[in-house]
Amino acid sequence: MEAILGRHGVLGNAQACKAALQFCMDRDNVNSFDWNDIPLILALARCGSMSAAARELGVDASTISRRVAAAEKELDLRLFLRDTTGYQLTAAGRTFVEYGHTVAGNVQAMLLASSRESQAAVGVVRISAIDFLFDFWLAEHVTALRAEHPGLELHLLADNSNVSFARGETDFALRLARPVEDAALVMRKLGELPMAVFGAPQYAGTDSANWCTQPWIGYDATLARLPETRWLDRVVPRGQVALRVNGLGSMVQVCRAGVGLALLPCMMEKMPGLVRLGGVEVTREVWLLSHRDAVGIGRIKAVSEWLTASFAMTSAC
Repeated sequence: MEAILGRHGVLGNAQACKAALQFCMDRDNVNSFDWNDIPLILALARCGSMSAAARELGVDASTISRRVAAAEKELDLRLFLRDTTGYQLTAAGRTFVEYGHTVAGNVQAMLLASSRESQAAVGVVRISAIDFLFDFWLAEHVTALRAEHPGLELHLLADNSNVSFARGETDFALRLARPVEDAALVMRKLGELPMAVFGAPQYAGTDSANWCTQPWIGYDATLARLPETRWLDRVVPRGQVALRVNGLGSMVQVCRAGVGLALLPCMMEKMPGLVRLGGVEVTREVWLLSHRDAVGIGRIKAVSEWLTASFAMTSAC
């Protein structure tokens, strides 16, 4: 401190105090300075007395006295002098308060900007799901979301693998089965996805008693544990499976092409080139997963509400 004051002896008093304050703030002991003391020091400078500052902040006067003394010790600066009229700022104290107001203003601006950013429905939102849900369900609802929230940018990730919420790989995951419980995630059942037998128009009128004689489209061995695959194994002789695929989207397309019958979601009933041949055979659950810490973020809340409303609009069987 003395070295700096000595080097700046030709400077004005305020300039010397600024240099001294900067010297203190650059020292190692700045790490032990409690930044929460800044509002207390500003209040004491504004009010001029411990009791008035305590009333303004809603704390005990002894707390302010103790914290101001600790701050002066850590900074190695005398910020206040006490006289008969109250607490008066020293030259160094005036410099501290000048910069302190800037710090307080910047903190308030930071909190306000952060809050606005958190509440705004703007930015990137990633959704992970099997491609069928994007191609045959969500795609038709994206325009409505964009109209209501033009600042959103959706990333649709056609992937049914286990993506990481913690690493930011996705914000939402849509799954066709109840997921394993995870304390870090919010898991909500959107509803059910009933499935029925469909075929191309040439199969119209095919009775369920004759299904076992028709060609079928099934899943390959990687999807052998799906409820749809187990149902097909029970109902249809293995030799009647004409084609196997590894995705629901592919199954829809080859079914429309007339390759054979297939067990598809009932929402396909309005799809040109497909005819529904019976009632509900299998029902899958649709679950929406998101990170628990993100539920209050504006863009996450907006997309969550959109997904819920979009699924509710899906035609039921």
